[in-house]
Amino acid sequence: MEAFYRTHQYLLAHLGSTVRRGLMDEIDWSQRLIGIKGSRGVGKTTFLLLYANEFFGPGNKECLYINLNHFFFTDRTLIDFAGEFRAQGGKVLLIDQVFKYPEWSRELRYCHDHFTDLRIVFTGSSVMRLKEENPDLAGKVASYYLRGFSFREYLNLMAGTDFPAYSFDEVLKNHVAIAREVCASIKPRAYFHDYLHHGFYPFFLEKRNYSENLLKTMNMTLEVDVLYIKQIEQRYLTKLRKLLYLLSLHMPCTPNVSQLSKLIETSRATVMNYIKYLQDARMINLLYAPGEEYPKKPVRAYMYNPNLMYVMNQQIPDEPAVNETFFCNQLIKNNNINESNQNARFLVNGKYHFQIVPDTKGRFNPDIYYAVDKMEIGGENLIPLWLFGFLY
Repeated sequence: MEAFYRTHQYLLAHLGSTVRRGLMDEIDWSQRLIGIKGSRGVGKTTFLLLYANEFFGPGNKECLYINLNHFFFTDRTLIDFAGEFRAQGGKVLLIDQVFKYPEWSRELRYCHDHFTDLRIVFTGSSVMRLKEENPDLAGKVASYYLRGFSFREYLNLMAGTDFPAYSFDEVLKNHVAIAREVCASIKPRAYFHDYLHHGFYPFFLEKRNYSENLLKTMNMTLEVDVLYIKQIEQRYLTKLRKLLYLLSLHMPCTPNVSQLSKLIETSRATVMNYIKYLQDARMINLLYAPGEEYPKKPVRAYMYNPNLMYVMNQQIPDEPAVNETFFCNQLIKNNNINESNQNARFLVNGKYHFQIVPDTKGRFNPDIYYAVDKMEIGGENLIPLWLFGFLY
C-alpha cells in the first residue's frame, strides 16, 4: 500500500490548475458511494486528484487514489485493499478505471455495506449505465457526470477571469445585463472560435498536437470503452468506426438507417444500436421529436461537440453546423432539447423555440428566440450565441 501512497503524492505534486469548480460544488460529498462518469479525455483522473488535493492535501493519508487497471489488482481484491486502507485510518478511497476490474460493482456494494465509515468515489466511462446495468448499485450510488469545458470555463482559464455560470432561465431573462458585464472587461468572441476548435477537452493545455491527441482519444473510446463495456467483438470495430465517419460527413443530418446498414453491411437494428452506443460514448448527440426517444429514429444527429467536427474531416466544417453543434452541446446538461416544428431548429424545455443565425440581418419572428453568432450584446429575443457557453 505504501507504493500507492508514493504514487498518490507524486501525482498530487504535479497537478495543474484546472479546478472544475462547477461539478466540485455540485457533488454531495457526504454520500458514501459516488460515481463520476465522463467521456474519455475530459479529465476524470485529474478531477479525483484535485479533490484529494483541495480537501486533504498532499501529505494526508486519510485519502488515497488508486487505479484498478494496475497489475496489483490482478492478485488482490478491491475488498481486501479497501479493508486494509480503512484499518490504517483511511477515510476516502478514490478509484479510477473501475470498469477494468472484474466484479467491480459487486465489490463496491460489499464495501458500501460493510465499511460504513469509508467513502468511495470512483470514475467510469460515459458508456456505462451505472444503475440500469449494475443492480448491485441500485439505490446505493450517487451518480454525477463530468463534461468537457464549457466556453465559460475555457474563457476563465485563458483570460484569467472568474465569470460565474448562469441557468438557462437567467440567460433568457437577463442576457443583456450579463453580456454587458462580461464585455465590459473582455471581448468573449475573441476566444470563441478557438474554443470551438480546441477548447472542450482539457488536453488543449498540454504541449501536444491537439487534433492527434483527440483522434487517439476517440479511437480509444471506441476500441476500449464501447467494445469492452458493450461486449462487442473486436471484428466489428471497423463497422462502428465507419458508421461514425459516415455520420460525421453530413452532420447535422437525419440518419438514413437503411442506407447506413448497406454501407457498413449490417442490419438496421444493429445500426440503431451502434448509433445509441455512439451517443452513450459522447461522440454524437441525437435530437428527437417532442415526446420521442430511443429506440425511435432520431430526427437529427450532431457531433457531440464542435472540436470533434474539426478532427473528423479534412475540410473545415460548415460554420452554421458548428454553431448548432455548440448550442446543442452546451444546453444538454440541464435542459431538454427537441426538434422544433415552428420555423425554428430547436425546442428547449418544451416551450422555447430557437433558431441559430449568423448575424442580425433579416427579419425576426417575435415568437422565436435567436442565438446570434456575430453579436456581443443582444436585445429582446436576440441573444449572443457565445453566452450559451455560460450555462455550466
